[in-house]
Amino acid sequence: MTKDARPPLSPLPPLNLGLSSTANREFKFTQQDFERVKKLIYDYAGIALNDSKHDMVYGRLAKRLRAHNFNTFQEYLVLLERGNEAEWEAFINSLTTNLTSFFREAHHFPVLLEHLRANKPAGTLNIWCSAASTGEEPWSLAITAAEAFDSLRPPVKIISTDLDTSVLKTAQAGVYSADKVDKLSPQQLSKFFNKRADGQFEVKAELREMMSFRRQNLIDPMWSVRGPFDAIFCRNVMIYFDRPTQLKILERFAPLLKPNGLLFVGHSENLYHAAHLFKLQGKTVYALEKR
Repeated sequence: MTKDARPPLSPLPPLNLGLSSTANREFKFTQQDFERVKKLIYDYAGIALNDSKHDMVYGRLAKRLRAHNFNTFQEYLVLLERGNEAEWEAFINSLTTNLTSFFREAHHFPVLLEHLRANKPAGTLNIWCSAASTGEEPWSLAITAAEAFDSLRPPVKIISTDLDTSVLKTAQAGVYSADKVDKLSPQQLSKFFNKRADGQFEVKAELREMMSFRRQNLIDPMWSVRGPFDAIFCRNVMIYFDRPTQLKILERFAPLLKPNGLLFVGHSENLYHAAHLFKLQGKTVYALEKR
């Protein structure tokens, strides 16, 4: 070998593009199957899944195939397409994500507190939490209402809804482990929760008096929720919808708000495409656009 010769290059290992291998999957899950899933959840719930969710969808729905002793996704999707109501509920619950915590996006709660104080009613103030998840958000609203009026029984009613029935059960139970309530101050814990013998914390009965829970699909043609509301919380929900679906929902929110009501959205959401309906009041807080 001359000094300019080079040894043959070893073949490079394949690039890891962050995609999980499908070779060892229990069930075959084709792109066609994924497209059927995307259409089903979009038509039913308005949720727009992008292609990066392929592996997530497989992992969550594989559990449903095992539950039915199915061997293929085709069998499972036929069950859904035939309208099996119980499985539709499990399907939606499997594919919806419920990331939440007490006083998440904390800047909203002082705004709500001052808004409630500024609008002390002759009757009752009404709040709609449209994505209740496991309950940390609506119970944070209840705590804020209690603090606004310095009372465990403030003149406030909160309707809490979610598409996912399993998380609504958790929300309604109002029982949380110590790590779930670690953002609360010791004063808030003692005032608004009872510590149980098992070490968990249970929302006090007085707070429950202002709360009601129900299932609500935001793209249903009819809503069971009736306004007018002093505040609507719809945080980190719009990100799951495409722009046309977002606009339809926002058009339905607008007449449910009182003239001075506030709409609270998530930190990564904006309503630029609904500027004819809502105007920005503060950080991800909107009021009705005057007409």
